[in-house]
Amino acid sequence: MRSLISLAPHILLLGFLPLPFLLSSLLPLYPSSLALRLFSHHARLPDLASFNSLLAAHLRSGPLDRALRLFDQMPRRDVVTWTCVIHGLARRGDCRGALRVFRAMLESGAAAQPNRHTLTSVLYACAKLGALEQGEWAHAYAERRGMALDAVLGTSLVDMYCKCGSLERALEVFDRMGDRKDVTAWTAMISGLAMHGHVHDCIDLFERMIGLGVTPNSVTFLGLLSGCTHGGLVKNGEEYFFRMREEFGIEPTIEHYGCMVDLYAKSGLISKAWDVANTMPMKPDALIWGALLSGSQKLGDISTSEAAAKQLAELEPTNSSAYILLSNVYAKMRRFDDVKKVRALMDELGVKKTPGCSLVEVDGRIHEFFVGDRSHPDTWAIYMMLDEIMERLRLAGYVGSTEAVFLDLDEEGKEMALSLHSEKLAIAFCFTKTKPGTTIRIFKNLRICMDCHVAIKLISKIYEREIVVRDGKRFHHFRGGSCSCKDFW
Repeated sequence: MRSLISLAPHILLLGFLPLPFLLSSLLPLYPSSLALRLFSHHARLPDLASFNSLLAAHLRSGPLDRALRLFDQMPRRDVVTWTCVIHGLARRGDCRGALRVFRAMLESGAAAQPNRHTLTSVLYACAKLGALEQGEWAHAYAERRGMALDAVLGTSLVDMYCKCGSLERALEVFDRMGDRKDVTAWTAMISGLAMHGHVHDCIDLFERMIGLGVTPNSVTFLGLLSGCTHGGLVKNGEEYFFRMREEFGIEPTIEHYGCMVDLYAKSGLISKAWDVANTMPMKPDALIWGALLSGSQKLGDISTSEAAAKQLAELEPTNSSAYILLSNVYAKMRRFDDVKKVRALMDELGVKKTPGCSLVEVDGRIHEFFVGDRSHPDTWAIYMMLDEIMERLRLAGYVGSTEAVFLDLDEEGKEMALSLHSEKLAIAFCFTKTKPGTTIRIFKNLRICMDCHVAIKLISKIYEREIVVRDGKRFHHFRGGSCSCKDFW
């Protein structure tokens, strides 16, 4: 790439740039603003390839609105154009936008039919959103078009199904790939089993991979170590951390050390977690201190929580996690004056708590709920159903866990605040829109709180529903009054 950029002045001097193939080759290598100047000054009769290259440059580093304006103004589009926009939007976090463009592509007619590269980007967006129905549609489309389950498409499907909460479908695709599986496919399945809490299956699959002569990479070990963390398997985690370097020659990154800190902290081995943080060859980052803080606050370890929160706040002063976790520790210990001090410090520094947000997909549409949300068109029906759910929970013996609610409210007010958490609203909405017995899948941006975890276990039993929740850490499968995490998360 550098050599091609260095040749650009000579290409300009020799007058070759107007040649379309040279222009389209150079445009993606430049920042979007320079690419636009190059395009404007030297493209006498720009061809579609040059437009696509300029579009790629904008989507990679320029403002998204500028890229979309260019897309709208293009006189002609091919499958590369559409795929470029879908890929660019998905990778830059606008996954809903990516799926909207995909739908527009399908409606545009037969001139630009999606290919396997298009579907790979669509599946990535579905995985990020938890849009299982749309991911299933993309899978069915690939099958109708006779696309083979090669390593790329197959791995994208495995990843999508895992991240959308359908582990069974992921395993089905993985098995159908046969000998076309590469290390990336194995890693996607290992990581999927880990995030769903199937820790022993995760370990068995890793050993099977090794037995077949597939060499693991750094990401494979991240999935394996996270599985050990979710299962509290300290000995296994230590073994694989050792084997990673000694047997496979893979130097641990800060993410691997973060897994070990998280494993020790969650397992109550705070001193070992400290040892890793203090002896690792690189300076601890927010991931390390966050893991230590999360584990220590769960144990009510005030001194460690305060020390880790201080380090985390210094690294990321506007990150609300450190303040919230520390507040939870103080609330748990009933030190409400200290809770108020933390809240006052947040206000002074302008730190805003990240609002809890839950997504659900019903009939191919994504619905979004925030804590206490009343913006949904079906708000009246949602809150009526929520009242019914909470009443049936109370009759079953449920009492809201209010100790970590540090707002200035009485106990009744705190219980009401808990009942309005985004995942409870999402469940109420799904109950009004789906048939009894239908599995509900919820995707939350934050770690599920203890109160919601207890409540959803009871809801799954009372209403005889399977409820799958993907929170900021892992998957929880609620069935018959219990959770797949065994209350360890």
